[in-house]
Amino acid sequence: MNWRKMKPIILLVIFVTGILAHNAFPPNSGNQYYDNNCDNHLYPLDRNYPNQPNLGRSQTPNEIVVGTNSNFAFKFLKLAASNGDQRDNSGKKNLVFSPMCISSAFAMLALGARSETLDQILTGLNFKPTEIAERNIHEGFHDLIYMLNSGSSGLHMEMGSCLFVQNKLHPRPDFLYGLRNIYRGDIYMENFKNTAEVIQHINGYIERKTHGKISKLVDRVDPVTELLMVSFFYMKANWKKPFNPKYTEQREFYVDPYTVIKVPTMFQMGMFENGRDEQRACTILKMPYEGHADAYIILPDKGEMDRVVRSLSNDAVRAWKSILQRSSVDLYIPKCTVHGELNLKDIMYSMGIVDAFTEKADLSGITGQPQHRLNGAIHKAIMVIDEKGTEASAASAMDLVPMSVPTKFEVNRPFLALLVERKTASIIFMGKISSPAMS
Repeated sequence: MNWRKMKPIILLVIFVTGILAHNAFPPNSGNQYYDNNCDNHLYPLDRNYPNQPNLGRSQTPNEIVVGTNSNFAFKFLKLAASNGDQRDNSGKKNLVFSPMCISSAFAMLALGARSETLDQILTGLNFKPTEIAERNIHEGFHDLIYMLNSGSSGLHMEMGSCLFVQNKLHPRPDFLYGLRNIYRGDIYMENFKNTAEVIQHINGYIERKTHGKISKLVDRVDPVTELLMVSFFYMKANWKKPFNPKYTEQREFYVDPYTVIKVPTMFQMGMFENGRDEQRACTILKMPYEGHADAYIILPDKGEMDRVVRSLSNDAVRAWKSILQRSSVDLYIPKCTVHGELNLKDIMYSMGIVDAFTEKADLSGITGQPQHRLNGAIHKAIMVIDEKGTEASAASAMDLVPMSVPTKFEVNRPFLALLVERKTASIIFMGKISSPAMS
């Protein structure tokens, strides 16, 4: 096969979390160029695997997806943190990503994959196609995406996908049904030969969906592209107990034993769940948001970041439930905006998703034509940590603390952040912050 003549699929994955973002959260809007008139129900996908088991009701599909996504998240973190492409020469590059957004994007791609390409995608996402029916996997993502999009007071999340299609192509109806009804997908028809116009449409779409957080996702598009996929995640959240800006001051942050910088550091005294994990050489503090999400701030001992990253797992998070105890804490944490960009190809290769990026790709379930492959996969992220929820609550929020010496929890060296949605126990965000001063 002459792969030079193939028409590639480019998958662009984007995640933005607006922690304490101040923009209003408008309803979803936009004019699709293509309307497939699909019904508002889950399309019953069936790939006709020969021995797909009946999973019964011991676990719901979304519980299966949540557990598998958590395993995927920690595996991805280890690979991304050790991948030479993702680090600068000193190893100090920040790493921020949404495992939920990445896994849902590749699961969406699986709707159009066949044969070995399909098996590799599902296995790379940590599913076992011989043990778990593909239909249950997609149903699980469907349920989870809609639960995450439901939001609550003080916590808003929006997650979805978009397919940009060359206007001479006609995507298969079952793929369009799955895209719309499972993954909240939008569909736009484009002429990719008019690259400037396509780039404007893509960047405008992402700017709307991320509420202005990212205004430029792409600066070039190959004119031979026929399908382009985008997956996004936006979050707006308020700390349950906001920081008072008047206590923010410049403090030292030890990037490494030889590099000390000054960064704006927030302070508050309050009651927090915190504890020491001796086995993994780190200290953990849980910060609740309004609504149903928590941020876990993980502070490795000096020089132990790599050890902590390697040791993180579902078992570790479960162990913290018995380790974390509510007590009085003097909390110091950097105020920062951290940008991250990952080239996912090498990482997903390491996870076993290989054929999708080569001439062996079978993505014929998208358009019925086999000559497509995944040309690239990019993940962009922004993490914003600042003081404010609302001005009033920042000025008036107080904790009653016991008359005892508070624990000092000062984030003054590289740390990890884990954002967990409480209702589903989904890990929706991970960050490894080596230098808060780096944008």
